[in-house]
Amino acid sequence: MYLLGFDVGSSSIKASLIEAETGKCIGTSFQPKKEMKMIARQSGWAEQDPQMWWENLKLALTDVLKESKVNTGDIKSIGISYQMHGLVIVDKNMKVLRPSIIWCDSRAVEAGNKAFNELGHKKCLENLLNSPGNFTASKLKWVKDNEPEIYSKIYKIMLPGDYIAARLTGEIKMTVSGLSEGIFWDFKNNKPADFLFDYFGFDQDIIPDIVTTFSEQGNITREAARELGLSEKITVSYRAGDQPNNAFSLNVLNPGEIAATAGTSGVVYGISNEIKYEPQSRVNTFAHVNHEAGNTRLGVLLCINGTGILNSWLKHNVMEGKDYDEMNRLAAEIPVGSDNLYILPFGNGAERVLLNKDIGCSFANINFNIHTKAHLLRAAQEGIVFSLKYGLEIMENIGIKPIIIRAGHSNMFLSEIFRDTLSGLTGAAIELYDTDGSIGAARGAGIGSKLYKSYEEAFSNLKKIKEVEPDLKNHQLYSDAYNNWLTELKRRV
Repeated sequence: MYLLGFDVGSSSIKASLIEAETGKCIGTSFQPKKEMKMIARQSGWAEQDPQMWWENLKLALTDVLKESKVNTGDIKSIGISYQMHGLVIVDKNMKVLRPSIIWCDSRAVEAGNKAFNELGHKKCLENLLNSPGNFTASKLKWVKDNEPEIYSKIYKIMLPGDYIAARLTGEIKMTVSGLSEGIFWDFKNNKPADFLFDYFGFDQDIIPDIVTTFSEQGNITREAARELGLSEKITVSYRAGDQPNNAFSLNVLNPGEIAATAGTSGVVYGISNEIKYEPQSRVNTFAHVNHEAGNTRLGVLLCINGTGILNSWLKHNVMEGKDYDEMNRLAAEIPVGSDNLYILPFGNGAERVLLNKDIGCSFANINFNIHTKAHLLRAAQEGIVFSLKYGLEIMENIGIKPIIIRAGHSNMFLSEIFRDTLSGLTGAAIELYDTDGSIGAARGAGIGSKLYKSYEEAFSNLKKIKEVEPDLKNHQLYSDAYNNWLTELKRRV
């Protein structure tokens, strides 16, 4: 029996097929091979066409089926991971009414801040655990205010993963975890946030039916099965935002456990069993995949929008397309602290950790007689780590302190400089695993379809492939460099 996972990102769509009994991945692919198109009609805006996600999902799945050569009748179920905080709106015919406003779009900051102030900080934080900020609810308010003709046609709202599930099953549904990431969920009363809907003037009917994260959420339709080359017997049985799903894929489910990613954006995600919030909403708290009434499991999420995208920008604009291995080799020639060159990596929209300010990316202290491309490369990786450290200090104030950080062996975690700087600066060991979002989604599908009887069974074959211990001999050097970087940041915020 096999399990299929999709990871719907903003750069690409990844599909993976795993053998349920062994957990072995027998086919994986992502499409497109170059990053998906992003629409930016104004500065700070970011939109994508949901149809583009679907077309690239089909291409990735075709690759996987061709590689694995499995009988599609042996695929039990599908799990979906997806980019968080996006807004997809459809009419009664499930026609998409406008491009999706995705996670890194900054246009709704003003609407969210206004709601936070007028509803009251205490009310929002105690009930929503967050400011409405730049999240999905605020993006919907922007549509209501600025595109009233489109808003009037809305039948249901969805997150990106809900849209993919709806294309597969014909059923529009959403999870509590998804509602919480959109800032639609009232944790105090364990239901959709009536007071926020009333304030924004939303009809609660636009919220889809609510399903649990791990559950049989619908069978593939005949039309979708024909289009994808799959069996109609396959169910969708798991959906989760990319960061809760990344934590899940690393078997991070219980209080004190921490997961991290460093792709386009960088995230540290820690689990708590206490309903806590950060008073300024600089880090955010959502329902984790295994959260339910009577079993509090919350994910405290630190997100830095501008992380791996900075490394990618340097690759394409400074390194003339040379690969990341060569970039890491050059960066390794430079000492810790990059000879006093510092980069603030905040060039990918408003940053929650900076109170939703969009300060852009800055290069500080460039000396034309000293600094080279190699310095830029090392300073970029250090700047990314320093931004994560800045956020971690905020997380520690609400009880999330890293001792061990689990991550997939991918993206920035492939860089020895990045790993050593993060571990050496925070004092946390880093455990790396051969897994990713699409594989995690496939495991989730196994739990949701009851093919796995427990989390322990689902993760019985998850193997640790590398561990990085803190570089204590260079800890002071890392700390000094971080403090100098922090001085540069404070000048700008």
